[in-house]
Amino acid sequence: MKTYLNELGVICALGAGKAAVAEALFAGDHGGIRPEAGWVPGRDLPLAAVRMDLPSIPEALAGHRDNRNNRLLLAAAQEIEAPIRAAIARYGSERIGVIIGTSTTGIDEAGQGIAGFRRDGAWPADYRYAHQELGGPAEFLAEWLDLAGPCYGISTACTSGARALLSARRLLRMGVCDAVLCGGADTLAGLPTNGFHALEALDDARCRPFSRNRRGINIGEAAALFLITREPGPVELLGGGASSDAYHMSSPDPQGLGAQQAMRDALQDAGLDAAHIDYLNLHGTATEHNDSMESQAVAAVFAQGVPCSSTKSMTGHTLGAAGALEAAFCWLSLRDSRAERRLPPHVWDGEADPALPALVFTQVGSHLPAGGSRRLMSNSFAFGGNNTCLVLGDAT
Repeated sequence: MKTYLNELGVICALGAGKAAVAEALFAGDHGGIRPEAGWVPGRDLPLAAVRMDLPSIPEALAGHRDNRNNRLLLAAAQEIEAPIRAAIARYGSERIGVIIGTSTTGIDEAGQGIAGFRRDGAWPADYRYAHQELGGPAEFLAEWLDLAGPCYGISTACTSGARALLSARRLLRMGVCDAVLCGGADTLAGLPTNGFHALEALDDARCRPFSRNRRGINIGEAAALFLITREPGPVELLGGGASSDAYHMSSPDPQGLGAQQAMRDALQDAGLDAAHIDYLNLHGTATEHNDSMESQAVAAVFAQGVPCSSTKSMTGHTLGAAGALEAAFCWLSLRDSRAERRLPPHVWDGEADPALPALVFTQVGSHLPAGGSRRLMSNSFAFGGNNTCLVLGDAT
């Protein structure tokens, strides 16, 4: 059964809305990653914050007001509110599901509340434990839209957003839903930022995926939300693969065997060979072990080479939102307003690591081949050996 990604709402450090994000993305704009103080003591860290004004939470949902994660998600949802409302009118509220991937939810607000309790001996008046529940973003969106279909969160670390799309497809194929709002949302927060600092995984400069000079990640924030249905549309979710190699709590299998399996499973699910893929969005965190593992896995699966890039040097690593955000970048390429359909460039220092298999990196001006159906793949990998791969393409 075919499923289609018919609508997209997106916000990240590149901009708010599809048009702004696409123009900055294809231009290789990394200006959204800027040094900020105050997140880790004694360090000014490059962070990919959303610096645009965010919508206010409606008065009727005042209990969610102080949750930045929900405000990011609302910004993405408002971009596609009209088609969402049309789907509700067509299918009924009980036939529309909501699945949102996240890893931080409202943990920053929760941390501030806990700090207030330790300081004052009482919880702040606006503290809500529900702000940090991993299902909270999905519940907020369902409450805002008055939906009654399946509603839940997915938290599989940095594959969360990608897993949400596969879960939504499953609900459609089982006939449980006629439409699903799915994607990912995560915000900057002190707890994960200091956690990555403790792992010595943060770079003091803009990250350089796959460079010999790579030193770690820049953290970012984003929300990307799709309306996925069985109704034919221009972009199809052709396939997906997921695996868990369970090699280590925070380090990937050095050979990338689980990553290879996820990519091969996604190709098989889509009925494609590796040679059919026109572009690969790499997970590309710019950490030593991830880039080494992923380059080996890509070289093994795509022995003939494939145009590819990591977009995290422009958006930062948006954690639980990353899988949905980078699928959104593939969607934007397929729906590009220019005839040649531009590809996201690989923005780095150009100094390849001789210890890694050589990859075919895109640059500003790279584009999809003319004519025929185009197919794009997006990789997402996570702590615990959790691997997810999506294949998007022109509707067949």
